[in-house]
This record gives sequence, C-alpha cells and structure tokens, in this order.
Amino acid sequence: MTANAYSCIFCPGIGVMSMKAALRVLALIASGAVAACGTPGGLLGPVVDIPETNQKVALYVATSRAPSSTDAALIFGGDRARTPNHGRIVVAIPPNHVTGELELPGRPPGDPKQHFVAAERDLFGDKDFIERIRRAVAARPPHERDVLVFIHGYNTRFDDAVFRFAQIVHDSGFKGVPVLFTWPSRGSLLAYPYDRESAVYSRDDLDNLLQAIATKTGARKFDILAHSMGGFLTAEVLRGAAMRGNGRYNGKLDQAMFAAPDIDIDVFRRQLEKITPQRLPITVFVSADDKALGFSRFVWGSTNRAGAFTVTDPVMAQRLAAANVTVVDLSDVKTSDSLGHGKFAASPKVVQMIGGRLAADGGIKSRGPSLGESLVVVGSSLGHTVGGVAAGVVAAPVKVLEGKDPVPATLKEAHEQ
Repeated sequence: MTANAYSCIFCPGIGVMSMKAALRVLALIASGAVAACGTPGGLLGPVVDIPETNQKVALYVATSRAPSSTDAALIFGGDRARTPNHGRIVVAIPPNHVTGELELPGRPPGDPKQHFVAAERDLFGDKDFIERIRRAVAARPPHERDVLVFIHGYNTRFDDAVFRFAQIVHDSGFKGVPVLFTWPSRGSLLAYPYDRESAVYSRDDLDNLLQAIATKTGARKFDILAHSMGGFLTAEVLRGAAMRGNGRYNGKLDQAMFAAPDIDIDVFRRQLEKITPQRLPITVFVSADDKALGFSRFVWGSTNRAGAFTVTDPVMAQRLAAANVTVVDLSDVKTSDSLGHGKFAASPKVVQMIGGRLAADGGIKSRGPSLGESLVVVGSSLGHTVGGVAAGVVAAPVKVLEGKDPVPATLKEAHEQ
C-alpha cells in the first residue's frame, strides 16, 4: 500500500487546544483524575489472609524497569534497567468489584474485602519466566492456550500497570495467560519527555518478549492490547518485525488493539504502511473527547494524535478495508474517567467487548456484546466511516458487533482485492 493510501486515515475530531484548556487538563491530571496514575505509595506489598470470596488473577510480568531503590512495595520504579526483569504477581479482586472500576486503597496495604491487593509476588530470571508461562499455557484447555500482552501508557507506575491489567483480565473474562510488559515510566505528569524516550528504549525488550512467546511457550496464539504511549512503543515494534519479514511472529500474533494511541497521526500512517501488508487485524479505539490526548497534542505543538480522531472520509475507508483495521469510536461512551483517556478499561461494555474478541478464533470479526446506539463501531474488518458509503454502520452498530455484515458490496470487493 502506498503512502498516498494513508494520506487521510483519520480526520480531525478536536481543535487545537488553547493554553487555558491545556491548563485545565493539567489540573485534572494532577488531581488524580486518571485512575491509572498517582496511587499513594507502593501497593504491591503482599496481603495475607485473602478471603476465599476473592477471585485472583495471576499476571506474568516482563519489564525494562530497574528495581525501586526507595519503595520495596512498589518493586520496580521508573529507572531503566540494563537488562529486563521478570516476575509473577497474583492480584486479589474484591468480592464487590464493579466492572470497569479500579478499587484501590487510599494507602497501603489495603483491605482485600474492598480493594485490589497483591496476594503473591515472585521475581525470577528470563529462562524461568518463559518456562513458567509455558507451564501455565499447557495447564489450560487447548482452546484457552492463548496469551494476552498488555503495554501500558504514559505516567504509569509499576503498581498502577499491574492493577489496571488485572482489572482488564478479570472484567473481560480472558481465560488465557496474561503477560504484562511494563516500561520505565516515571509515573509523573511532568516526565512526559522521559517517558517517551523510555518507550523508545524498550523496543528491543518488547520485541524479544513477543518472539519468545511465539516460539517457546506453546501458545496457540497471542494478542496485544496497548494503551496510550504504549501504543507508540507497540507500533514501533510491529513495524520493525514487519520490516525484517516476520510481522506476525511466526504466525502466532492474532490481533493488535490500540486504545487511545498517543501517536502523531503522520507517524502512525507511516507505521501502518509497514504493518498492514502483514494482514494483521488491528483495532484502534478512538474518542474525540479524550482530554489527555488533547493535552498531548498541545505538548507536541498541536500535532494530531491518532487516538483522538475519528474516520470521516469514505474514500479512505475503502482503501483501508483491505488493510484489516477496525476503528471503534468511543466518543459517546460515558465512564467515570473524567479525561476520557481510559474508556477501553473503564467502560464495562467496552472491556467486555474486548474480552469477546479475545475469546473467539475469528479475532476481529468475532461476536461481542451489544453496546447499543451509544457505541459506534466503524468497521467490521477495517475502518468503515461514519458517513457516506458506510452509513448503515452508524444506523445499526450492534449488527457489526454481533457478526452481521452491513458492509456495502463496493467495500466487500475492495477487501477481496
């Protein structure tokens, strides 16, 4: 696919953020409006006497972070490690957990009857890490021998990433083996440049992890879910894999999902030029009211961010139909996240829809729960637009999620070609 084919993948959904608006967003973030950022003190000190009513989620963790030198309950801080570290953390889910919420304590250690807490934690070497994943995969029924890799975003501490991923795994109903890749974020609002460089620093470590999952764990397939700046890291890694001729990681990479990707739109187009010829199913969750990405746009000199834009060009939708990308517009979905940046995890219906897609062999075309008219899914195989040739998708978004195909014949023909 040529560069011209990506000249208008997304069209603007928000205007240039003013200084006043940027400061309002800054105040929101600094006050803790993003649930995944800013929990007080490390919350990963193991809690004993977990009630039997608590469900547990075991996460396998690979990280390019160095161990924390100041907080043992945090385990890993924001410094960069020379070589990756690995571990396993078991998170206990409170019995009254509300889907889409992340019930964290105001201070450690937390009450397992009310809060997400760490029940177990182990650290070990690289070879033991892969072997443990292999054993976890083998212990599952054949149809559940899948791996889900989660890559978090900017301003995320280690414990924040652990608890958020545990919530996603639990709420989505994922039955395979969850693997968290966490890179050295400072967990500080003003450390945006450091975080960006840390994401770049971590490319080889993430790529090596994906290669090991594909070739050494016995998994029948693996999927990727990347949020915010983690989407930039993931797209860079997938671009590199495609350029060396192994963009689907020995055929084991089944799909990649980008939630609110904090990526310059022009950069994302270039990345997709290399990735999409691999026929990898890609989902992009976007929201025009994402205030955090609006702030990112302000920081980067008003460059458009991929996660805050919706598709509006029907000609481009037809070109994208052959590239296997689905755009899910969450602009009208309301959650407790006042910044609109974590809707993929904070909306019960969206996180369950993600789980439905992960559970089905059909990947991106699998049946999901009915989200109703509040969720407009732009595409059943890739980027159909919210107007023109694909108006039927807007009129009946549930049909897309239920596996029915409202795509006009013209787009079907483009996809087949």
